Amino acid sequence: MARYAEDVYYETAIKLIHEAGQILRDSVNDLKHIDQKLGDWDLVTQYDRKIEDLIIGELKQAFPNHRFIGEESTGKDLPELTDAPTWIIDPIDGTLNFIHGFPHTCVVIGLAVKKEMVLGIVYNPVLEQLFTARKGRGAFLNGKPLQVSKVPDLSKALVCIESGFVKVDELREKTLERIRTLGKAAQGIRTLGVVALTLCYVGLGIVEAYYIEGPGVSTWDIAAASLIISEAGGVILDLITGEPIDIMKPRAVAACNIRIARDIIKLIHEVDERVDIRTK
Repeated sequence: MARYAEDVYYETAIKLIHEAGQILRDSVNDLKHIDQKLGDWDLVTQYDRKIEDLIIGELKQAFPNHRFIGEESTGKDLPELTDAPTWIIDPIDGTLNFIHGFPHTCVVIGLAVKKEMVLGIVYNPVLEQLFTARKGRGAFLNGKPLQVSKVPDLSKALVCIESGFVKVDELREKTLERIRTLGKAAQGIRTLGVVALTLCYVGLGIVEAYYIEGPGVSTWDIAAASLIISEAGGVILDLITGEPIDIMKPRAVAACNIRIARDIIKLIHEVDERVDIRTK
């Protein structure tokens, strides 16, 4: 991809994410019209739709030959990812946090070219955190370079999880057992309820690892942030296979190093086997 085109894509996306962020910030305390998707933990507001319409509408005008994957416009049936430039958008990640005014929420814009992420932007306008990455050019928070943590092993790691999946009947036992097991193995565990931003915190070096898998998690949650992590020196692997992630199969373990990532994958596989045997 020509450097000029890459710069145009980046500058356009930065402009749009600031406009979208202004909508999110201004509406945090507004009355929200809330609809359920998969359950009372998976919600959408009028602002999710408004922000996505803004971003996709402007990008289509600027780049009419590009393709788009967006949480509200695409829905659960993901299209095939082709070699064409494809924008991947989450208008509000952490919608439940947004509804409650919990400040961990963000707008996400990513761009894949030839099935590879080349641009990732994650913006939390409430806390004024702008994470950016371009392939081969590093990752940044508000313009300052990012580097993952140097913690070497899981016993000294702060690990993020999503405890909210206890509300999903078929995942309850596995989620509880995973929390119990990782709570013993790691130095500490945390949960923020926002996938893209938590992935960025791995890149920032304030969290050593994060795993995410479950209903409602999709490509737009991980695509942009996966580039931010890799450009900051971290790894992001498929939770099932242990191989580098396919962004169209969003089940991921992100970590500051391969050892911690593989240790978490091993623990999760062992936990799931125990639960499967116990519940048969």
